[in-house]
Amino acid sequence: MKRKNHSNKMRPRRGIYVLPNLLTSANLFCGFYAIVAAIQGHFLKGAVAIMIAAIFDGLDGKIARVTRTVSRFGLEYDSLCDAVSFGVAPGILIYLWALQPFGRLGWLAALIFVACGTLRLARFNTQVHVIGSDYFNGLPIPAAAFMIAATVLLYYRLGGTGTTKHITILIMIYVLSFLMVSTIKYYSFKHMELFKKMRFNMLVIIVMFFIIIAAEPSIACFLIMLCYVLSGPFTTLWLRKKRRSEAAADKGPDDTPYEKPV
Repeated sequence: MKRKNHSNKMRPRRGIYVLPNLLTSANLFCGFYAIVAAIQGHFLKGAVAIMIAAIFDGLDGKIARVTRTVSRFGLEYDSLCDAVSFGVAPGILIYLWALQPFGRLGWLAALIFVACGTLRLARFNTQVHVIGSDYFNGLPIPAAAFMIAATVLLYYRLGGTGTTKHITILIMIYVLSFLMVSTIKYYSFKHMELFKKMRFNMLVIIVMFFIIIAAEPSIACFLIMLCYVLSGPFTTLWLRKKRRSEAAADKGPDDTPYEKPV
C-alpha cells in the first residue's frame, strides 16, 4: 500500500487549467485571423486583430497569476502562440503592406523580425527564473507587433489606402528586430496595483487618458507604443546610473589618511 501511494505522488498531474489557456487560444485565433486578413489584402483588419491578440496575451498571464494557475504547459503554449500572433502574423502583414516593393531587403526585414522575435521568446523562457520580473530584457515581442499594427492604423487614419512604400517603415522593422534581441531594459508593468488607492488628481489624469484614446485611438495607440519603444534606452541608462551610485554609496568615502606633500 505504501508503494502504491508513493507512485501516486510521483505521477504527474493530468489536465490543464482552462481559463488562462482559453485566453491564450483566443490570442492564437486573432493571430491566425491577422495572417488570413493580410493575405486577402485587409491590412486594417489584420492590424486590429494583432492588437486584440496583444490584449488577450496580457490577460492570460494576469489571470494565471491572480488565480494561481501558472503552469509549465501554459508558459510553453503561450510562447508558441506568441510566435504566431506576434512574430509570423505581423511579419506577413508588414511584408505584404509595405516591404514587398523593396525586394530582397523587404522580405529579409520581415524574416529578421520573425527570427528575432522567436529568439526573444526562447531567451525569455530560459531566463524567466533568473532575471527579475520588474524589467524585460529586450523589447517584448507583443510590443514590437503592436507597434507595427499601430503604424498601419495611423497610416489609414491619415488617409492612406491599400499598400505603401516608405523607407522609414523598412528602417523601423530593422530597429524593432534589434531591440528585441538586445539587452535594453523595458519596464514590465507586472507589479502594477490596479486596485491600489490613488490620489484624486491621478484618477482624473487616467480618465482623461482613456478619453483621448477613445477620441483618437489610432493616433493615441501609435504615440503610446512609440514612447514605450523609446523608453528602453533611457530606462537602461537610468538603471546603470542607479547601480553606479549605489555601488559608490556601499563603497563609502576613502578612509586612507591624508598625507601632506613634502
